[in-house]
Amino acid sequence: MDELTTSPRYQRLADELAAAIHAGRLPSGARLPSLRQMADQRKVSLNTVIGAYRQLEDAGLVIPLPRSGFEVAQRLQVPQRSLRDVPSAPTAPGQQAMMARVLAAQQRPQVLDLAFAGPRGAAFYPGPHLQRATAQVLRRGMATVETYARQNGSQALIRQIVQRGPRLGLHTVPERIVLTHGAMEALQLALRAVTQPGDAVGLEAPSYFNLYPLLASLGLQAIELPTHPQHGLDVDALATLLDTTTLAALVVMPTVHNPLGCTMPVAAKQRLAALASARRLPVIEDIVYAELQHTEPLEPLLKAFDREGWVMVCAGFSKTLAPDYRIGWLEGGRFSERIALLKFHSSGAESRLLGDSVAAFLEAGNYEHHLRRMRRLYREQTGRVRQLVAQHFPPGTLATEPTGGFLLWLEIPGVDTGQLFEQALAEDIVFMPGQVYSRGARYRQCLRLSCCQALDEHYVAGIARIGALARGLAARDAVPC
Repeated sequence: MDELTTSPRYQRLADELAAAIHAGRLPSGARLPSLRQMADQRKVSLNTVIGAYRQLEDAGLVIPLPRSGFEVAQRLQVPQRSLRDVPSAPTAPGQQAMMARVLAAQQRPQVLDLAFAGPRGAAFYPGPHLQRATAQVLRRGMATVETYARQNGSQALIRQIVQRGPRLGLHTVPERIVLTHGAMEALQLALRAVTQPGDAVGLEAPSYFNLYPLLASLGLQAIELPTHPQHGLDVDALATLLDTTTLAALVVMPTVHNPLGCTMPVAAKQRLAALASARRLPVIEDIVYAELQHTEPLEPLLKAFDREGWVMVCAGFSKTLAPDYRIGWLEGGRFSERIALLKFHSSGAESRLLGDSVAAFLEAGNYEHHLRRMRRLYREQTGRVRQLVAQHFPPGTLATEPTGGFLLWLEIPGVDTGQLFEQALAEDIVFMPGQVYSRGARYRQCLRLSCCQALDEHYVAGIARIGALARGLAARDAVPC
């Protein structure tokens, strides 16, 4: 049954009003009908309207007015262009040094961590259900902990991955799946399968920061490609580059990009898949956030349009289900046999106990319910943080409207986020400065915020403080010499 017909009335009303706000039919400052007026108009109960308005307020889409109802909140503008073509001097050492400082700061217990892209807290993971699934596996027999796991030892999990694939347009077979130690190992194996030291690899810009040291460790050269903050990778720019430059592989996140949160339109994915096939270009598709799309039905993967196996898919359950289990997987397409051999030679096999535990949770049918709840929660939380940014950051700040996940990408004109990072860190607040997402300094006015923890008073105060510091830097730099 379609979720739209089974969701509560207050949720359907909230979704309808949210769509009107996003489309501009309810502009900033517009007053919503009073609770009783809306109840009369829609022929619903007062409690239904209260629940809907509360959802919109939690998502940062409306704000309450003292004794005057609700109005549509101020809306941040979204970034409109890629910054890839902005001149920028190479800063690879600076990129690595900044990342090291972020990692060191995250170890300090008193720090408010707005950088880590990992949900924290019982509200974000189905811990008790997963615990019961793990106990169930152990009760079946101790053989799972008394013997070495063979490669792809959890056949139950592989079956679940194959069965779930069509939800995202992935139609595959067990022989093409390799279980890995998280999605990062999947990325590494895919790169090793199709590259040699000295090769060039295409990356989106901005791109996931861990890709740069990963490529360096494999002796590979990163070639950055322009990526639009709303539409993703520029396929035309890639096609032009391929006319003059040989790429051994392309690494992309076309469905819920990190850090931009955007999803490529279906037509662009089709063009990219056709281009990869025509140019015989191996494409590594990272889909770790794809199941956390904010709307349903889910947009299909790039892999859905791959007809000849040139697209490999890297995924895992760390963002959605079990971060410490470190269960990832790789669908290797035409490179599956080589990937399986590389996995055997490098790290052997993954824990069958943990794999079977995840499989048992999936088999019980709880995962879809959990994902639907997370999609709605992250949509609300990113909306709420966007509203906090609108309240506290300098005028002219831009913020993405992510299509999924829990990350926000900000552009703050006139503010060096490296300096902002230092000031915030001195007050025990850490975020991801933009320069770690590229070898150059073109993103020095950008930053990434994570919205995957409780938005409590401590979190809200931290956002407000970063905004105040940013306003101070903007005012200082605006003063004529």
